[in-house]
Amino acid sequence: MKHILTIILIAFTVTLSAQNYQEHKVKSGETIESIAKQYLVTPFDIYALNPDAKSNFQPNSVLIIPNSKIKNEPIEEEFRELIGYKKHKVKRKETLYGLSKKYAVSEEEIKKANRFLYSENLKKGDRIRIPRYRTVISKQTYSNTVKKYKVLPSEGKWRIAYKFGITVAELENLNPGMSEVIQPGDELNVPNIKDKEEKSIEMTSNYYEVLPKEGFYRLEKKLGLSQEQLEVLNPELKETGLKAGMVLKIPSEVDVAGNLSAVETTSLASKLTNFKTKKIALMMPYRLNRIDVDSIAESKAMIKNSRLLSVVLDFHVGVTMALDSAKQLGISTDLKVLDTQYNSGATGKLLSDNDFSDYDAVIGPMEEGNFDRVASALKRDNVPVIAAMKKPKKVYSNVFQTVPEDKLLRKTMIDFVKADSLKTEVIIISDRAHKASSEALKAEFDGAKLILSRTNKKNPIDGFFIYETDLENVFKAGKTIVFLETSSNAFASSVISMLNGLIVDRTEIVLATLDKNKAFEGKNIDNNNLSNLKFHYPSVNKDFDESRSNAFVRSYRKEYGVSPSKYVARGFDITLDILMRLASEDNLFEASSADIETEHIENKFRYNKSLFGGYVNEAIYIVKYDNLRIVKAD
Repeated sequence: MKHILTIILIAFTVTLSAQNYQEHKVKSGETIESIAKQYLVTPFDIYALNPDAKSNFQPNSVLIIPNSKIKNEPIEEEFRELIGYKKHKVKRKETLYGLSKKYAVSEEEIKKANRFLYSENLKKGDRIRIPRYRTVISKQTYSNTVKKYKVLPSEGKWRIAYKFGITVAELENLNPGMSEVIQPGDELNVPNIKDKEEKSIEMTSNYYEVLPKEGFYRLEKKLGLSQEQLEVLNPELKETGLKAGMVLKIPSEVDVAGNLSAVETTSLASKLTNFKTKKIALMMPYRLNRIDVDSIAESKAMIKNSRLLSVVLDFHVGVTMALDSAKQLGISTDLKVLDTQYNSGATGKLLSDNDFSDYDAVIGPMEEGNFDRVASALKRDNVPVIAAMKKPKKVYSNVFQTVPEDKLLRKTMIDFVKADSLKTEVIIISDRAHKASSEALKAEFDGAKLILSRTNKKNPIDGFFIYETDLENVFKAGKTIVFLETSSNAFASSVISMLNGLIVDRTEIVLATLDKNKAFEGKNIDNNNLSNLKFHYPSVNKDFDESRSNAFVRSYRKEYGVSPSKYVARGFDITLDILMRLASEDNLFEASSADIETEHIENKFRYNKSLFGGYVNEAIYIVKYDNLRIVKAD
């Protein structure tokens, strides 16, 4: 045994020598990070060769340091260092341009020091801060290891991070002003590694960023690739293993949006460990500036007549009820309520007047433009911003989109019907406007039949009708799924009545749609017919089950005398979900891996990190009409 160990030790020493590794004896006060900087390597490089250093790092221990891949020729570099601020009171006719010339700073630097200037114009009497800098010339700076790189066509952040062997987060840290979507010709800071160390980019391949706590098992479930397959595509995995943020090369045909297979609901109540008080901001358009609080009658009238205010107040009630429920679980919350007034100027002022850098999450704003502004501003501090009611214009890396994408709703409905082993055939009835999407739907099912609405004889436009003869001899004994794809209420009403009349013994007709819009609502639609046809559709939420005891519903009815609206339930579900996730991990990002699915009163959440941005909810219900109730389909 002694000889075997000696041989292994010699072989290891020879290998290190051949690869130009070196040893470092740890001094008091040193950290892995400081040692990594000293040798121009990353902390992960050191941990890869010294796994014991994670748990046993102390003075006088010896570390094996790999040879740096970075060019480190001395480069004389000049940079400006912020040393303080000068106060300035704006005089008549002074402009940002004039002040920038006067104080030798850029207009952008003045705006950064006075954030209200992003939303307001400079005016006489404003008291602003002018940043003061000093020029530093250095020949030995760690930034010597950075060079400029011009983005090539079809290159995104993932491909560039992969090419230079860094994570996307590290690339973003090197380029604080980088756009969410980079363009060909953009110049970026990248590690100044030797040309031969740059990885080649294959445009026919796809790239995936490893999320926190993702191991090979999770990746196989998500991407359908085994550890062995990933190691063939990414040979460095054999030496380094997986780490959060690293970029992997994967086949182009792999769906990086994630596998939509069933995920068991996670009980977060049993996983709560982080009981630090959570700081939450709620940014909603209360428009308090329009309400006369001294006039009760006027306030009631405004609430009654303003649908927006009614929705906002319902959501707010749900949020406050969630705080009470979280408190019973031991989760304390510091909630700050902010009125955006549904106005960009007011939203900008909230951003300039408040420091959100230490907030655990910000819920809202509701309006798309204001949300985009807040999310973009807080991205720098990596503060999660929750899109609670609508889909945002851009899903930045810090955004949590709670409303699933429409294409995912459609896919979930199609997969649900495909999984029904009892169906005998599929029929699609569609108006002309939905012809293309209905033809794509038809292609999903072998033997499916498509029936299009008729056109007017005199004027060849969509007449939004079909004849009863169009449905003759269509339905056989057994179960037929009928997709109705339309935005016309009159067409939907007519077809639903026809289908209801065709239900006979041994012929079961189940109505479905990929898009349950207003065509399926209103006085022209008979809910009895929808119940008879067991109408199925995909939905973001479900109705709470009134037959089951529910503390939230009981509490709301006791307080307000009516059942909670879907907006109350959504405010409750989103807020409680955020707080429980925050209490189960260090932050919301770590608590939102794709294998965690939570469900509350009417909503469920399973977030998947999108390829070019943040987190998108992929948890969807299939609901159906059953005895005049809308229930979750089996």
